[in-house]
Amino acid sequence: MSMLHGEGVNLRLMERNELGIVHGWENDSLFTGPYEPVVQSTLESLEKQYDNRGENEWFFIESKKGEPIGLVYTMSKSGYYIIGYVVVEAARGKGVCSEAVRMIVDYLFLRKKIVRIQAETHPENLASQKVLTKNGFSREGVIRQSFYSRGVYRDTVLFSILRDEWKGPFYNW
Repeated sequence: MSMLHGEGVNLRLMERNELGIVHGWENDSLFTGPYEPVVQSTLESLEKQYDNRGENEWFFIESKKGEPIGLVYTMSKSGYYIIGYVVVEAARGKGVCSEAVRMIVDYLFLRKKIVRIQAETHPENLASQKVLTKNGFSREGVIRQSFYSRGVYRDTVLFSILRDEWKGPFYNW
């Protein structure tokens, strides 16, 4: 089992047979919260996404007891990666996302020949913005009307960290 060990949480590559967990989360608007689109999908469509993910990776954020409490994903682009993350409500505000983002940034810069990692967040999602800035990401600006959700077009805020700004591995893997 492929796992990255952190101080408070671990990151573990998701297996196809575990997609039911993500399917339950993705279809629960209380889990995704007010900043993400309302999604209703079938397990079959999620399996197709997983099977066609290419270099993209899906990691469970796990408690030290091995319980999945969130998700971090990476999307490969030409010369950089995009990351995203979400945790269950009970784990929010406890540093879980901050540690998971720190771990995935280290993992990507140590493993991939890339110059930048970026993430987008809703302008009102101050908790997510704090996670990014705490991990060395800089706010680049607002992407106007970048996605449709809950009946309106919404903006996102773009954050990035460059390899030159990265402080080096936090974890000694």
